[in-house]
Amino acid sequence: MTAQAETVAELRHRYRRDLAPGVERFFEPRRVTCPWCSSDRLRERLRTTDLIQHKPGTFVVEECRACGHRFQNPRLTPEGLDFYYRDFYDGLGARTADLIFRSPGSEARHRAVARSVAPFTDPRRWLDVGTGHGHFPKVAKEVFPRTAFDGLDLGEGVETAAREGRIEEAHRGSFTELADGMAGHYDVVSMHHYLEHTPDPRRQLTAARTALRPGGLLLVEVPNPESAYATLLGRWWLPWFQPQHLHLIPSRNLRGAVCELGFTVVTTERGAAHQPVDLAAAVALRMFDLMPRGDAPWHPGPPTALARSLRTAVLAAALPAVAAAYGLDRLVAPVARRAGLSNAYRLVARRD
Repeated sequence: MTAQAETVAELRHRYRRDLAPGVERFFEPRRVTCPWCSSDRLRERLRTTDLIQHKPGTFVVEECRACGHRFQNPRLTPEGLDFYYRDFYDGLGARTADLIFRSPGSEARHRAVARSVAPFTDPRRWLDVGTGHGHFPKVAKEVFPRTAFDGLDLGEGVETAAREGRIEEAHRGSFTELADGMAGHYDVVSMHHYLEHTPDPRRQLTAARTALRPGGLLLVEVPNPESAYATLLGRWWLPWFQPQHLHLIPSRNLRGAVCELGFTVVTTERGAAHQPVDLAAAVALRMFDLMPRGDAPWHPGPPTALARSLRTAVLAAALPAVAAAYGLDRLVAPVARRAGLSNAYRLVARRD
């Protein structure tokens, strides 16, 4: 038995204990009004499963007909979030997550995000919220070598980032609870694909305003739920990212919220924030959904020899298809950035 298999076997006992009462306990009661505008004009937009880890459970995304906000409903409880995040960015998933965040593509995107504020500020102190292991600040330091970058996150990765020199100061905990202690301290607060993971995005924006000095900049990048790809690809559109994405916020809603808090929107970019992976990710998710499950502790037991062979065969068949889809993503990217297909948008706002 390999070391990985031994770890999975050890963890399986805990997962069995967690799953024995069923996954229904991981969800709050379904709400009947929109968490953004309080309208009761809701419709089901998506019903899906965990397409990445394949943990058990069904997740529903609803859309508000009044304001266009999309949100997970019923929403996961804190206990549920802990269960579904476990072994994704840390534990069993740490190595894969690290490879993704350290990839040349990820670093190029981080560099572009940092450069998006260069026309508006030369910051002295910068707080990256949801920093994880500090990969964004490490790259952003290349763009702003004189800036002191701090990081905030719930997980232990933020402390690792400080020890390894990717950030100067680590803040571990909830931003909404820690913000008062850093009031007026920062020239820039960034939230790079963080806001959609939070139970209450408005409170996060309020915390950002608290942490910023007057004239400081808020930098937010989030998925674009109005992308045509969301409709074209259905449940295979990666930015739905269930069960982790709790809110998908249309740009007009986010702009309105920051203005209500006393910000002035400096710029909103769609094309520049687009990541050309939609078709490749959709093909990969579909193929992974078809193949036999791998050895993960939330599955009842390890796969049989036949299942392992079938999984290897499907994976071999999938790779050329994913590569071809990625080539098409790159080919159509210039059009996608201008034709309503952009899968993300970026907002920069100045605190008044």
